[in-house]
Amino acid sequence: MTIKNREDVMALPQGDVGLLESDVAQRLLASKELARLAYVAADGTPRVFPMLFHWTGTEVVLSTFGGAKVRALRAKPDVAITIDAASTPPTVLLIRGRASVTDVDGIVAEYALAQRRYAGEEQGAANVAEVDHPGTKMFRIAVRPTWVGVLDFQTRLPGGTSMEEFENRGRS
Repeated sequence: MTIKNREDVMALPQGDVGLLESDVAQRLLASKELARLAYVAADGTPRVFPMLFHWTGTEVVLSTFGGAKVRALRAKPDVAITIDAASTPPTVLLIRGRASVTDVDGIVAEYALAQRRYAGEEQGAANVAEVDHPGTKMFRIAVRPTWVGVLDFQTRLPGGTSMEEFENRGRS
């Protein structure tokens, strides 16, 4: 399917990576909202961790300085990410994919870009300088979306329900 306009994009089914081109997805990917990364910890329990992120156009990139999260992602790389705005109505971007973890000597480039987007040019540069020392090691976590969902609670609702079904939720 060739996507020609917003209506074509919003007509795509949940799960179609073409939804990344929707206004909702593009707005959230450029936002200062946190990405919430869901993964399975080494002990088998689910975890969700809020993180700064950078969208490259093909990958959601998150960065960390190490720890149990890195070991867990390497062992079980299947993840889910949500980026959402607590607006009325809320907007939600849901992503599933596999995390690829790369060791980086120094600062992950996307970490610096995310710091500047979230904190502004001057404060973002200061935040990076605070942790950029000889011997600094980071981990680049890249997730290429394989499944995408968008909810705007106007045209796209949870479970693919219609607006009438959604408005009557909880009623017999």
